Amino acid sequence: MDPTELYRRYLRRCNEYRFDELGAFVAADVRVNDAPSDPAAYGAGLRSVVEAYPGFRWHLQHLVVEGDWLAARLVDTFETGDGSSHRLQELAIYRLEEGRIAAVWGDLDPERLPPPGGVSGTGG
Repeated sequence: MDPTELYRRYLRRCNEYRFDELGAFVAADVRVNDAPSDPAAYGAGLRSVVEAYPGFRWHLQHLVVEGDWLAARLVDTFETGDGSSHRLQELAIYRLEEGRIAAVWGDLDPERLPPPGGVSGTGG
């Protein structure tokens, strides 16, 4: 499958919160920010984000593909528990092997997200 189409399908599954189906896109021995993982743990990490932040969505802004490498710039939208709406830019680099994500490096770090309960004045 074309890497662009693969990524768009992967992102669609993420935005539909179908994390149990990510094995179709993620290698069995995927590495996340250089740490070993697997599709179940990978999906659990994404699930924890959407559970903490209602309505979390990844919006693809730019995708650069070079061979088996993808670089994505996303704008994430979500709400905190107090109902505040937020936007956050996210950057991620992926390496594909045999048509699946074998490694990902991203900056969606918990320190960059507001507290799930919300903080007054931090809306985006």
